[in-house]
Amino acid sequence: MAYVISEECIACGTCIDECPVGAISEGDIYSIDPETCTECGTCADVCPTEAIHPGA
Repeated sequence: MAYVISEECIACGTCIDECPVGAISEGDIYSIDPETCTECGTCADVCPTEAIHPGA
């Protein structure tokens, strides 16, 4: 299951540069493309607000 970004996202940009497959898109709240996400968890590890979690 791909990772998802919750409303706690502050759009700081930390996760974008860390994603090895470029699955994260910018916006008011960033989003992760579930088709591209490899579930590595790198984005969740670097998120300062803990807004990124494994999808349900």
